[in-house]
Amino acid sequence: MSEGGTDGLAGWIGRAREVEDELTAPAMRRLAALLDREGVPLARGTPVPPHWIAVLFDDAAPQSRLGPDGVALKGEFLPPVELPRRMLAGRRVAFHDAPPRIGDALVRRSEIAAITPKQGRSGRLVFVTVRHTVRGPLGVVAVEEQDIVYREAAAAASGGGAAGAGATVEDRPDAAWEEEFRTDPVMLFRYSALGFNGHRIHYDLAYAREVEGYPGLVVNGGLSTLMLIEAGLRHAGAKALRRYGARTLRPLICGRLARLCGTAPDARGAALLWVEDDTGATALRLEAEYAA
Repeated sequence: MSEGGTDGLAGWIGRAREVEDELTAPAMRRLAALLDREGVPLARGTPVPPHWIAVLFDDAAPQSRLGPDGVALKGEFLPPVELPRRMLAGRRVAFHDAPPRIGDALVRRSEIAAITPKQGRSGRLVFVTVRHTVRGPLGVVAVEEQDIVYREAAAAASGGGAAGAGATVEDRPDAAWEEEFRTDPVMLFRYSALGFNGHRIHYDLAYAREVEGYPGLVVNGGLSTLMLIEAGLRHAGAKALRRYGARTLRPLICGRLARLCGTAPDARGAALLWVEDDTGATALRLEAEYAA
């Protein structure tokens, strides 16, 4: 197989695995602390916001089966794409009528849904789409599709380093609200620790700069998404999301001022949310639909 090619990868489509996890009070307490939320009810049986399950189902690969980037080696569940760099480019999540509760045993079934090669401005890309279905005692909690992108090695340290690098300010509606979003290495560490995420771009500054070509530590895409969803819920006066679709356009760099922005929900409960980086460009775009 040529580097970055997809010869031989078609057989990976349809491959599936199941992972079990428990929605524990300690995990939710730590997540609430990251969000600066105090007094969150954590008694057994208490429902939690469905989007909080994003920190569950960690990929706790044995230390001996980690790649140089600190992430589980490819070729066990994810296909052996030979491009070395990876990131989450987008996700689409639908929440069902079975809210997760403290103490619930949850099962996530993951399936390789598609493998798509592309040619980007920065070189060859391979997108792997993974479909996750999360079930609990009350039924299906959520169905999610994730688009994982693999990229060529960085040529040199630069301001790019991610899918959509070099994106300019795009057309978008006027924001009905906005909040400053400030990150620091401790915040990135705490979020990575919640999900047992070993990706070195989030905590190893020398690796992020010298190997992957970023100008600094990269803010976890899941952290940006979490903070954007939480801000949107506050400003919409909503209790929960029905569904959302998020797309990563460029990396956020730790320590640089960013902004969480959004529109007011329309009659259907739909709203557009986005994160602006320190240049004003859109780093993350999220289409949300709030539950009635």
